[in-house]
Amino acid sequence: MGFIHRHLEPRLKKAAGQYPVVTVTGPRQSGKTTLVRAVFPKHRYVSLELPEQRDFALTDPRGFLGQFDGPAIIDEAQRAPDLFSYVQVAVDEANRPGQFILTGSQNFLLMERISQSLAGRCAILHLLPFSRPELAGRKMMDLSRAARPVRGGGQTSGDLFRTLHAGGYPRIHDQHLDPQDWLRNYYQTYIERDVRQILSIGDLDAFGRFVGLCAGRVGQLLDLTSLGNDCGISHSTARRWLSVLEASFIVKRLRPYHRNFGKRLTRSPKLYFLDTGLLCYLLRIRTPEDLRLHASRGAVFESWVIAEAIKNFVHRGCEPDVYFWRDSTGREVDLLLEVDGDLIAVEIKSGQTFSGSFLDGLKYWRSLPGNIDAPAGVVYGGDDSYTREGLAVRSWSSWG
Repeated sequence: MGFIHRHLEPRLKKAAGQYPVVTVTGPRQSGKTTLVRAVFPKHRYVSLELPEQRDFALTDPRGFLGQFDGPAIIDEAQRAPDLFSYVQVAVDEANRPGQFILTGSQNFLLMERISQSLAGRCAILHLLPFSRPELAGRKMMDLSRAARPVRGGGQTSGDLFRTLHAGGYPRIHDQHLDPQDWLRNYYQTYIERDVRQILSIGDLDAFGRFVGLCAGRVGQLLDLTSLGNDCGISHSTARRWLSVLEASFIVKRLRPYHRNFGKRLTRSPKLYFLDTGLLCYLLRIRTPEDLRLHASRGAVFESWVIAEAIKNFVHRGCEPDVYFWRDSTGREVDLLLEVDGDLIAVEIKSGQTFSGSFLDGLKYWRSLPGNIDAPAGVVYGGDDSYTREGLAVRSWSSWG
C-alpha cells in the first residue's frame, strides 16, 4: 500500500502558514510522524525518542534548539517538558510561521506545557487512526448532508466486518499485518509504558481489567461507581483512569444533549472506543467472522459510526460536536451531530437487512416540539441507500 493522504493535511498546511508552532497530537502509531515529514519535507527532523537527542534537549535546551538553522520537526516533544519554554523564546525572537512542528502522543502533558508556555503562539491539531474515506482514497463526508442517502462505494457486508475488525491504525494497513497480533503488542506497550509513566500504577492487572470492563460497556450509559466496584477500585480512581484513556485518544465519552424537550433527560454519558480494531481485541473477537456472530456486534458497529463522525470533525481541525439523546422513558437517538447550527439525528443499526423498526426512534424524535422535518437518518450494515418515509437510509459504506 502506497502513501495514504490524510484529511488533516490541508488544515496542517494552513496552520503552519499562520502560527510559529504547530502541535500534532494523537494516539501512538496514528501516523503523526509520517504525516508531518511528508507535509514538511524540508524541515529538519529530530525525534526525542532517541536517547542522545532527548538527553541533549533535557540538559542543554538552548543548544538543542540552536542546532536548527531553519524550521524543524520535533517528534515526541513531551519527552522534554522544559523545552517548551525555550521554544517560546525562540519563536518570539524569530516571529516566523511554521518554525516548529511538534508531535506527541501524550495529549495531557503536551496541553499542560502549551498552555503554560505557548498559548497564542501554537495551533493544536489532532490526528486519529485512518478513517474509512482515507483508506478508500476518497473525500470525507459532508456532515451537513449526513442525513441524506448516499450511494455506497460498492463494498459488501463481508467488507464491513473486516473493516470493523481491522480498525484504522496505519501500520496494520501499510504492512498488511494480522490486526489482532499487532493490536496485542500495541496494547501491551501502551499499558507497560505510557500508563505506568503517567499514572504510576502499581497494579497493572487491575488497570488491564478496567480497560476490559470499559470495552464491555461500549454503547451503555456510564456508571463510574459500578465500573469501579467491578474492578475493585474507588470511584475517584475509575474517573482518573478513564480520563487518561480519553486523553490518550483510546476512548470517548459521548455527552447527552441537554436541550429541554419537556421530559427529564439522562445526564450520564456513554462510552465508546475510537478504534474498533482495538475494541475487538479487548472483547476477544479474533476474526471478522467471529464479529458477525458476536453479541457485541451492534455495540462495535455503533462505536465505529460514532468514531468516524469524530474523525471527520477532528481531521478538519474542529471540535467534535457529537452527542446522544435519551429521555427518562428510555427513548433515544444514538447520535446527534451539530453542524452549522443544525442538529442532525442519526440512528445506528448493525443489521444488514433493513427493518421498518429502525426508524422508530427517529420518528419519535421528529414528533418533539421544534423537530418537525428535522434532518434525520439511519446508518445500517446493509449495502443499499435510499429514502424511506421521508427519512434517509444510508449504507455503512458511504459513511465517514
